[in-house]
Amino acid sequence: MRLIRRSSPNFGPRRDGLTPELVVIHHTAMLTGEAAVGRLVDPAAEVSAHWVIGEDGTLWSLVDEAERAWHAGAGSWLGRGDVNSRSIGIELANAGPLTDFPPFPEPQMAALEALLDGILGRWGIGARGVIAHSDMAPERKADPGPAFDWRRLALGGRALWVEECAAQGGETAFAAAAERFGYPVTEAGMPAVLAAFRLRFRPWVTGPLAPVDVGTMQALADLIV
Repeated sequence: MRLIRRSSPNFGPRRDGLTPELVVIHHTAMLTGEAAVGRLVDPAAEVSAHWVIGEDGTLWSLVDEAERAWHAGAGSWLGRGDVNSRSIGIELANAGPLTDFPPFPEPQMAALEALLDGILGRWGIGARGVIAHSDMAPERKADPGPAFDWRRLALGGRALWVEECAAQGGETAFAAAAERFGYPVTEAGMPAVLAAFRLRFRPWVTGPLAPVDVGTMQALADLIV
């Protein structure tokens, strides 16, 4: 894994004594990793991330993990905002909607797994703390998108996952479980949260809320202790 250090000016101190308890995974939605890094180190862009991983597994370090990178924006998780102060941001070089959501190559996924092992160990973050950008900002973000392999991360203990299961209940049951899992239901609204949940756990599904959505969401919420 090739490591390149670039310094982004787009960061500040973490606020209120907060330390990382989340890892937020993004895609760059740009055609190359080099282009994404160029934007993330541009002071005019006012965005950054701690890490960028290229399609070939190249790793760029842009902001020290102890600092507050500007990657997450508005949103919340588990009822708490200022996600930038509570998280480490990883950008995966992937064109996303520009080229119909291409897959994430094996070298990139392997590099991500190695990076996550280091981050989770350094900061004492568990699998429940690894989330998608779309999880904490479902009304405005959709990355890392439907092609990202969350099940693979979970099998390695680097994220949460359950197999699909059905349960009785409607929107109220789904919303209660989603909020318990961490989704900002009140802020984002049910349609956005359902879309974000499906994007991560059932990306092949469309249409109205179904018993499988309710059961799977409840099973996920039961993992949060």
